[in-house]
Amino acid sequence: MKQRFSTIAYEVVDGIGTITLNRPDKLNAFDATMMAELILAFDRTDADDTVKAVIVTGTGERAFCAGLDLSGGADALRFEAESSGVSRDIGGRLTLRIFESLKPVIAAVNGPAIGIGATMQLAMDIRVASSNARYGFVFARRGITPEAASSWFLPRLVGIQTALAWCYSGRLISSEEAFRRGLLYSVHAPHELLPAAHAIAREIVENSAPVAIALTRQMMWRMLGAQHPMDAHRIDSRAVQSRGESSDAGEGVAAFLEKRAPHFSNRVSADMPTFFPWWKSPQFE
Repeated sequence: MKQRFSTIAYEVVDGIGTITLNRPDKLNAFDATMMAELILAFDRTDADDTVKAVIVTGTGERAFCAGLDLSGGADALRFEAESSGVSRDIGGRLTLRIFESLKPVIAAVNGPAIGIGATMQLAMDIRVASSNARYGFVFARRGITPEAASSWFLPRLVGIQTALAWCYSGRLISSEEAFRRGLLYSVHAPHELLPAAHAIAREIVENSAPVAIALTRQMMWRMLGAQHPMDAHRIDSRAVQSRGESSDAGEGVAAFLEKRAPHFSNRVSADMPTFFPWWKSPQFE
């Protein structure tokens, strides 16, 4: 299945959904239309039980995303207020949607990732990059501050010292440095990038239970903001008990004992536990 949008391409093949930033004439620059289409694409990957992993990449080798489309001048940095009267940056609206994803998200960074091109990746789970990739947290050089909730994500990924050094200077960061500092999972020759991303996604698709993955993703991300390990213990206990009573657990054990690949039947659309999403319930214990 392949569907076209105006700023991205979206397709699903063999359990892997691929979202491609697709404005090559603009170096895949980000605008409000791209934000809306990316959010819609993540809505579709969550709703489609055939999708068990998501890869996000860019068209061509010249850029993953050159940042916010500034062709309209400084007005691109101004956002319309919502009905509440609060203005929300469009990058943050995207990263918060990615944060909510029920499917694992792999960034395959094919070229330079500047501004929102860098910060949109921070809510993704695994980042692999071409040796040609560069990162630029260039906000201070444009007279603005970091956006897309990156003040929450970036220090958690690379530490406060590195996050501040990168954002203070706004300099370009090589893929090798990004790897050393923990932003990247691995770096590859350009022609090996997508095969590497697909290998990670294929291992998930072929071996892991989708409902367990959806729970694991939210448990890991949300515990980054927990106040005490007891918070993790509560959700761990509830999740293990719920999944332990599922048919997927029986299948996982049987596949292990029989030395075969598992065939998990539980679906994210229908079989999430009743306590999910637990963070929206103030009574959760």
